[in-house]
Amino acid sequence: MGKLPSELAYVPFVSVENMMKNLNSYGVEEFMVGIAKYIEEDFLRWESFDKKPRIPAHAPQGVIELMPTDDGETFGFKYVNGHPDNTKEGRQTVTGFGVLSELSTGYPVLFTEMTILTALRTAANSALAAKYLAPKGSKTMAIIGNGAQSDFQCLAFKSMVGITEIRAYDIDPEASIRLARNLANSGLNITICKTPEDAIEGAQIITTVTADKKYATILTDNMVGSGVHINAIGGDCPGKTELHKDILLRSDIFVEYPEQTFIEGEIQQLSEDHPVTELWQVYAGKAAGRTSDEQITLFDSVGFAIEDFSALRFVRDLLPKTGYFEKLDLLADPDDPRDLFGMVLRSRDAGNGAVA
Repeated sequence: MGKLPSELAYVPFVSVENMMKNLNSYGVEEFMVGIAKYIEEDFLRWESFDKKPRIPAHAPQGVIELMPTDDGETFGFKYVNGHPDNTKEGRQTVTGFGVLSELSTGYPVLFTEMTILTALRTAANSALAAKYLAPKGSKTMAIIGNGAQSDFQCLAFKSMVGITEIRAYDIDPEASIRLARNLANSGLNITICKTPEDAIEGAQIITTVTADKKYATILTDNMVGSGVHINAIGGDCPGKTELHKDILLRSDIFVEYPEQTFIEGEIQQLSEDHPVTELWQVYAGKAAGRTSDEQITLFDSVGFAIEDFSALRFVRDLLPKTGYFEKLDLLADPDDPRDLFGMVLRSRDAGNGAVA
């Protein structure tokens, strides 16, 4: 436990170990509810942010992306990758880290892991959208794709939407067994299903969260009836989709940032003049969300920098309460700001870093 450092040379750093300590001390579900609150706050001031699609570096195996934004006072960015075949080598499909900085000085005020934090903010963002878009009184959610993100999605929908029943399907049955085992004491009733069709039977919400970097059809048109909410979060880069195009044509589509979603989301299958609604407008009461019992609502989620900014703000504000962070010696801080080389000389003379 400790206080945030005031020394200019040090930046609060949240390692994976300390992120887990923060998470467990606060509570997983409470943590996601907190992130969702910050996301909603930031979406309500959407127009104050500098917005741009993320910056990708693509390879056959996956993608590395930088996701920057600022609100005129604070700058934030996330480094994140997506490599579906990593799990074959015992690596995570998605990893990340993030930074918050003062725009006025350029000095970072937070450096943190974002592999765990991205899973938390993605689930929080999904559940927040569903509060506005899902059928009222929804109790059953199908989740197709039971990998690393699925546990968080289930818990976020339990806490924020009131889901009690989970119908789980994955092409690897062991993934569904793992999900059921992890959530055994969560208060959710988990049913492992043998087919996607079985999973969506009776579900008011359908979450697709698969990882393959390819045009895929996880849901065909005849699988989706009227009145459901689809939370499509697996398609998040060019050439990667989960839904048949005909589902999109029957749905009212909600997105984070159209300029990015038309490149990376399910709607890359449509022309760029196809009507979509930006979520911030729904939160602000400037656009309608769910308007009828028969309506199919689709949240075409690809993840946007403002959501990461919100998650970083939440963690920054949490640290003084938990103290679970380290003081990272990240910034050079010479006695005279104009004499950086003098700092090097003094270090040499003091015997620091000498090589025999």
